Amino acid sequence: MSERSPYTRRIFVKSVLGAIVVGPAVLTSACQDGDAVDRRLEFHSLREAMDEAEILAQAASVRTESIWTLSQTLIHCAQSIEYSMTGFPQMRSAVFQNTVGSAAFDFFAWRGRMSHDLAEPIPGAPALDADTNLSVALARLRKSVVDFESSSEPPQPHFAFGQLSKSDYELAHAMHLANHFSMMDA
Repeated sequence: MSERSPYTRRIFVKSVLGAIVVGPAVLTSACQDGDAVDRRLEFHSLREAMDEAEILAQAASVRTESIWTLSQTLIHCAQSIEYSMTGFPQMRSAVFQNTVGSAAFDFFAWRGRMSHDLAEPIPGAPALDADTNLSVALARLRKSVVDFESSSEPPQPHFAFGQLSKSDYELAHAMHLANHFSMMDA
């Protein structure tokens, strides 16, 4: 029997912890109204996510389960991508980031989908304006993606997940967008 490396054990333990911490939210989100929109989208890159953003933005109308408009959602997601380059305004403790936060990210990455409170703003971020023009919001999201992809600087720590590599951050952003867009349908 081969012995597991410390790294493999660490990932396994963090994934189990993530399931314990994140599991109840996943189960709760699965018990929604039968008429609720939940397309359970999975994106593994920002390009995939942007393709869906463009489809939603071009739709004549968007059915949503979110309390936010499509414009507010696009701005919220742009904020997250921007903060990954400039730093988040408020951070969870290092203990949280290195335990619960990193375990949650590992669980989401393993599962291929993120689940989070879709009405919770980024801590310390400016309020989302319900009157933001959709074209302006989409342009801001596009710019944040282009800036992220072209940045050669190391990313800033995530407010909850802690330090992520650029490829892990891209996955986190893609899953974040998929989680929000899953609750919208053109």
